[in-house]
Amino acid sequence: MRLLLLAVAWASYASIASAVWLDTNNETTILEATSQVAEGLLNYYQGNTYGGTIGMFTWPYYWWHAGGAFGSLLDYSYYTDDHKYDDLIKQALTYQVGEHYNYVPLNQSTTEGNDDQAFWGFAVMSAAEHNFTNPEDPKLAWLALAQAVFNTMSSRWDMDHCNGGLRWQIFQWNSGYDYKNSVSNGALFHMSARLARYTGNDSYVDWAEKVFDWMYGVNLLTEGEEWFVYDGTHAPDNCSNVTKWQWTYNQGLMLAGCAYLWNYTEDEKWHNRTLNFLHSARVFFYKKSEDAHIMYEAACQSPTSDSYSCNQDQRSFKAYFSRFLGLTSILVPETYDQIRRWLVDSANAAAYSCSGGSDGHTCGLSWTNGSWDGTYGLGEQMNALEVMQNLLVKDRAPPLTADTGGTSIGNPAAGYAAAKTDAEPLDLHAKDKAGASIITAIVGVAIIGTATWLVI
Repeated sequence: MRLLLLAVAWASYASIASAVWLDTNNETTILEATSQVAEGLLNYYQGNTYGGTIGMFTWPYYWWHAGGAFGSLLDYSYYTDDHKYDDLIKQALTYQVGEHYNYVPLNQSTTEGNDDQAFWGFAVMSAAEHNFTNPEDPKLAWLALAQAVFNTMSSRWDMDHCNGGLRWQIFQWNSGYDYKNSVSNGALFHMSARLARYTGNDSYVDWAEKVFDWMYGVNLLTEGEEWFVYDGTHAPDNCSNVTKWQWTYNQGLMLAGCAYLWNYTEDEKWHNRTLNFLHSARVFFYKKSEDAHIMYEAACQSPTSDSYSCNQDQRSFKAYFSRFLGLTSILVPETYDQIRRWLVDSANAAAYSCSGGSDGHTCGLSWTNGSWDGTYGLGEQMNALEVMQNLLVKDRAPPLTADTGGTSIGNPAAGYAAAKTDAEPLDLHAKDKAGASIITAIVGVAIIGTATWLVI
């Protein structure tokens, strides 16, 4: 039996490895590989199990991971033309919208951040751009949902500290509320750029300009020989001290956002910024040989060993980076050759890492050692899936717009009903305070009584 399992595992491994390592121009083998990796990704899904929640993955994966994962699966459906997961994707995207159709569901209000909301927004934006089957309810239209995410995020623009910017967290009681980070602001920039291109509404361009200029003004973006994107800065310090960690997905957000804006506006500054961010993205590729540059998460991974300090969030960042690289390569065609080389090298390496587990195609975190590194998880599967399926971007139509065949219904005012309230602190009025005092007194008496009983 053990020999049989090893044979099956080796067969699965060989299938994946041949899909991208032996012939990166062979679509059939790429399709076989991505099918196996996508299946492995859904091993972590709980929404179709007894007691599970639709749209959610197993612990330790958070709500935002789910938004990222369904974005990956939606792209899988589009790039591979394999639609077996479409019903599951549609069910998740519509189930998790929340009471105000803006991806701020009540059951996430204690933990949700601006960046968390944004990753569901990216998914529905992709659904609109890919003409993914539209829900019948106009309140659930993909474009309207994306606009609701943008509207609620932009309503939280904070002029009281640092002259602008989004905070990391939506709600004041969450740790990190005092932090203004690049992923939240870069996400707003990125959404602005995509909505501008899709709708043709230049007010979104204005917002993209506003966010970009603010990030540059507080030194979250650097310009010059290198165009880097740093992690974040603290509002109580007037954003004077920048945390200079660099993550793949932040670089990708700004890169692809600029690519969308250039594709739409043809403004040369966005063209130049795209090229500059792409040039600096090389810091996330390990030069294993003259002919192989392999993606890795430089801030928490070693390129020469299996050691890493990446947390569960960071272990999925390469997925989004790969996604944004693929988009950039078709929106700014002159970037295609460079990005293609990086994706080919990284997909080859990722394929060799996808040889673990009892199924033989569980993927690891490290892509530089030529084998499975013993790690596994949702992030690892997403990383491999995205880097492989983005080899197919040139064989598919570019993201649609309302003028080029996009059919999703928009609502420029979507989400505004909740936009002014979801970020506000709790407001206790007189009656509320009176009630709270009574409850506090009762709880206090109960505690004292319990303590007395224990002493006796």
